[in-house]
Amino acid sequence: MLDESLLDAPEALARADHRGLLRGAAEAGARVRTAARHAVEAGIAELKPEGRPRSVLIAGPGTAAAGVADLITALAGAFAPVTRLESTGVAPAAGALRWTLPGWAGSVDLLLITTTDGSEPGLALLAEQAYRRGCNVVAVAPQRSPLAEAVDGVHGLVVPLAAGPFEPDGAEMSAASPGALWSLFTPLLALLDRVGLLSASPETIEKIAVRLDRTAERCGPAIATYSNPAKTLASELAESLPLIWTEGVGAAPAGRRFAAVLSELSGHPALAAALPEALPVHGVLLAGSLAAGADPDDFFRDRVEEPERLHARVVLLRDRPAGGLSALPAARELALSHDAPVSELEPEEGSELECLAELLAIADFATVYLTIASA
Repeated sequence: MLDESLLDAPEALARADHRGLLRGAAEAGARVRTAARHAVEAGIAELKPEGRPRSVLIAGPGTAAAGVADLITALAGAFAPVTRLESTGVAPAAGALRWTLPGWAGSVDLLLITTTDGSEPGLALLAEQAYRRGCNVVAVAPQRSPLAEAVDGVHGLVVPLAAGPFEPDGAEMSAASPGALWSLFTPLLALLDRVGLLSASPETIEKIAVRLDRTAERCGPAIATYSNPAKTLASELAESLPLIWTEGVGAAPAGRRFAAVLSELSGHPALAAALPEALPVHGVLLAGSLAAGADPDDFFRDRVEEPERLHARVVLLRDRPAGGLSALPAARELALSHDAPVSELEPEEGSELECLAELLAIADFATVYLTIASA
């Protein structure tokens, strides 16, 4: 159950936030600036690539690494194939995971390694394998970690993982925490801009940080629920199964990450799919037992001792201005025809990366509020 009174009690929220999730969400803009500075200090701005890589390979464990790979696939996939290397192993533990390069990987390919841990021997072995194949290797990992030393030993480029302004370097960071994504993603934006796979100049990265700061002001704990889009969304998602439907290139990975962090941080199940494919894929859920009016048993039975039933709620995410061809009208019609409530998120005008940053930030704040107020 969501304690809605907690949402409008900033001091109580802070006391209940034992994992520092709210601070991590609020510091996203500062973390982007720190990560960008680390990228410059590591030498990314001075790289002189001979051309675009044939393909980009991405490896790393956890929700943040998966989100980074998904974002890079959406943003740079039109200029070079992007492949996430899936891990294998007997357990989701740093020592048990292994990664393997595809047989075709070679000197014209770029390997990106992202981790908030840095102790994974499987990633160190992957870096050595890439070195033998002639692949270029770039890693974002905690400073002085075993992985950072291994990548440096095979003449790869290491960018230290950025900490928040009030977080000591080397502090343990959850892979699903709001700050982890930006610590890993920002240096790779600078790198991919340098090799010509996307446009992310220092000015663009600063605009991302500014948009994250502005979103934090709108979604912060001191802002009341009625004017706070993240608190409003958190209260709407309580006791529901969110069906996150996305429209637009950037919204798709943002929606998938939203579903992943909802599950990992708050234990709240969620499903994500892109429009218009989401309509036939999830439409049956709206018509089945998850529908708002569905109750197959006796209407007159005593429900006092029963837990609340989980009902579907559609969450529409889009990252482009209204107008033109859009599946949103059909999505709204399908949801309302089954009495399913609808929540909508659309960023303010700006560049593709600014809009993407705003969607990610609102989703992160909503997840954090749901996690804290449901604990």
